[in-house]
Amino acid sequence: MKNMPKWLGEAIFYQIYPQSFYDSNGDGIGDINGITAKLDYIQASGFNALWINPCFASPFKDAGYDVADYFKVAPRYGTNEDLCRLFEEAHKRGIHVLLDLVPGHTSDKCRWFKQSALPARNRYSDRYIWSNSAWERPQGYSWVTGNADRDGSYMLNFFVGQPALNYGFNKITDDRWQISYKDKRVKGTLNAMMKVMRFWLDKGADGFRVDMADSLVKNDEDKSATASLWRKVRKMLDRDYPEAVLISEWCNAPRSINLAGFHGDFLLHHGDKLTDYAFYRQNEQGSSAYFCKTAHVSARDMLRRYVEELNATKDNGYICVISGNHDVVRLSNFLDDSELPLAFVFLLTLPGAPFVYYGDEIGMRYIPQPSKEGGYHRTGSRTPMQWDSAQTNAGFSVADRKKLYLDIDRTDNAPCVRDQMQRQNSLWQVVRALNNLRHEIPCLQADASFEVLECGDGGVLCYARGGGIAVAFNPTDTQQTMNTIVSDKIFELGSATVQNGVTVLAPQTAVIFRI
Repeated sequence: MKNMPKWLGEAIFYQIYPQSFYDSNGDGIGDINGITAKLDYIQASGFNALWINPCFASPFKDAGYDVADYFKVAPRYGTNEDLCRLFEEAHKRGIHVLLDLVPGHTSDKCRWFKQSALPARNRYSDRYIWSNSAWERPQGYSWVTGNADRDGSYMLNFFVGQPALNYGFNKITDDRWQISYKDKRVKGTLNAMMKVMRFWLDKGADGFRVDMADSLVKNDEDKSATASLWRKVRKMLDRDYPEAVLISEWCNAPRSINLAGFHGDFLLHHGDKLTDYAFYRQNEQGSSAYFCKTAHVSARDMLRRYVEELNATKDNGYICVISGNHDVVRLSNFLDDSELPLAFVFLLTLPGAPFVYYGDEIGMRYIPQPSKEGGYHRTGSRTPMQWDSAQTNAGFSVADRKKLYLDIDRTDNAPCVRDQMQRQNSLWQVVRALNNLRHEIPCLQADASFEVLECGDGGVLCYARGGGIAVAFNPTDTQQTMNTIVSDKIFELGSATVQNGVTVLAPQTAVIFRI
């Protein structure tokens, strides 16, 4: 692919929610040094890239997605030096590290916002979006009024406490307070964000996963103006940091990749997307997800939009399929222990760069808890990593239970790393084996072609990768057949046998083979 860092084509990402991964200092909250301490585990699991949720200084009203200082690691996580050491130690192990960039808004505790909120005009006055008067709250947007000495209401990008940074407007509907995205008064916002990026790239970061990447320019229905800003960022990276990577939270690969210039688009679980059809979809009768063994659904609808976007972005960038993330209910809440391994075969044999959410590789569960730092229903997916059931707090922290960021899964059979590493055929063993296969076989990596060979009504799916490898599934609880002959198997769950000129797939079978 043109101007594509080679390492991204071979990357398998592991997402880390830092406050819940590993507590190295016993205060009950995970930290940067805790991530560094577990790099050997990450490497042993077959992951060679990380994405770390926001770790910058913040009041943590939204778990760090309300940034107060982009240039400083949050003290609860450690120091800038700790993060630089993480980069260094990760690189020694061949692991690349993406940070989470939040470009659409800051915290209202950010120095930029405090200056913008002053009555006297200054260099930050246009850094955020303000109405003309504290009595004006134009319709169609969320506003905060009466919270500043400046005579104006300020726009929110999401939660209260997250004022929208001003990248301008594409369509001007009220020129009293809206500024064109081409106006020099808002150019400083993008320049400031690129300064943030340069700061961390110079310190060893390998790029960024960009939060709400399509939210920059307002009144930008087709996102063309927002895309034009990201193309400027990509031009800067290609020129000065050619090995750095940008992955967008956009969930529209043609716009994100082709129009905006991202290296990859993060495939969230939206209603018409591959991941929803594969893992999460439900109807009145229960689960209608492809990998639910009792659903017996064709993969056609699951693949239709995905293949369209895959073809549309060919040679330009990657669609990044995810197991889950901090914003959705855990995968294990929808698929049982017999279904999860097949789902991972699918995830880790698709094109693009896959992302696995911490704990999904051991089948960690969704644990409902009171909302923490703006988590609400998402809080149950953010619980601490479970390392060893024999240790205090499952090995996450030696702190008193009351001090933990969130409580762990305390059921008797709660999944943990130590058990899964010791147990043959555990989910972790399956994920590790698949990761290693992906590293070893170029046809299973990001760039290799994808061609559907069979897609039956009974649930059978078979696709070729790169012309040399094929993957076949029967996720159902009944035996199925397919015409593609399986011979040279290199990985198998369940059983695939050839009988009378057809391949018989036992219930819940996934097989990778050479063609």
